[in-house]
Amino acid sequence: MEISQCYELGRITRQWGVKGQLVLFLDVDTPTDYIDLDSAFVELRGQLVPHFFHIDNINGNKAVATFEGITADNASSLIGHTLYLPLSMLPKLSGNKFYYHEVLGYRLIDKNHGDIGEIKDILDLGPQALFQTEMDGKEILIPIIDQIIKQVDREKRTISIEAPNGLIELYINDINK
Repeated sequence: MEISQCYELGRITRQWGVKGQLVLFLDVDTPTDYIDLDSAFVELRGQLVPHFFHIDNINGNKAVATFEGITADNASSLIGHTLYLPLSMLPKLSGNKFYYHEVLGYRLIDKNHGDIGEIKDILDLGPQALFQTEMDGKEILIPIIDQIIKQVDREKRTISIEAPNGLIELYINDINK
């Protein structure tokens, strides 16, 4: 399986106790959805390697897991590695909720400007994720917030938005005129 066919579940952060258990940071909205998970891919030297385990408990975004074949002597070899699951295991979302990878290629339709372009990328570099699109050869960045997103149409592959007044104009108007 390729990493491009997977989503990042979290990371192995440290050893727990003396029996080789490991602490997992689950970077997901609802960690308890994964309490019955018994395997995941661990990225080792650029390769996804399946590992079987039992999650002993989950507290917030942290889980303690016992990995098959891992003892206190070799548990440290997995610390710092990323856990992946196939995209097919993502819980289905509906309404205006979406996964970033899901909407790449969707068209952004603004209430006032119409079709402003295809979503080229999602920039998630800080506290505010942004849609990256292009209109008339100019890059436009739109904040991904509930107040702006009005409708996600999965059939038409569009996201209807209502950008704040003046936002799109900042990108498309030539300020040197």
